[in-house]
Amino acid sequence: MSAAVRLETERLVVEPLLETDIPEFVAYRRDPEVARYQSWSSDFSTDHGVALAASQPVGFPLPGEWVQLALRALPAVADARRVLVGDIAVGVDAAQPATFELGVTIAPAHQGAGYASEALRATIDLLFSQHEAHRVVMQGDARNEPVLTLMRRLGLRHEGTILEGDWFKGEWTTLERFALLRREWLER
Repeated sequence: MSAAVRLETERLVVEPLLETDIPEFVAYRRDPEVARYQSWSSDFSTDHGVALAASQPVGFPLPGEWVQLALRALPAVADARRVLVGDIAVGVDAAQPATFELGVTIAPAHQGAGYASEALRATIDLLFSQHEAHRVVMQGDARNEPVLTLMRRLGLRHEGTILEGDWFKGEWTTLERFALLRREWLER
């Protein structure tokens, strides 16, 4: 079994979501604007959060598994509490070898500070450098311009539009799919 994911960037620690994170995690997931384009709804409960934390793989996820990683801001003072600013989901494709899917959520109070870019960049680098990833993919609702801009800024290549291909929260929605190959990441 592999070790749990843990990264440290200039401003963040990226590590598994813990049960102690549940109150903050649930609070931002309940925000209707945060939940709007996500797979959960704004009635996300503490029970949902506890179940998600309990279902996490002990180490790095295996094919078909996902892990939710907490994004904690490093405090300015050494003994201060690390604030949960959001989370990243890392999934390992069950059918395609060395293929990973990423998702990100940032709490409203911390949006626009560059945390998503910083954490995703470090996670992508980890996947390519230590987990022999061949391909990293992300997708987003076509109406969610901030996440589409984020994917482009990270250097992911737009691979296609899935026009009204997702029945989501009671309506047909369009998805934009982006990807990055290991060789593309290394060529930068």
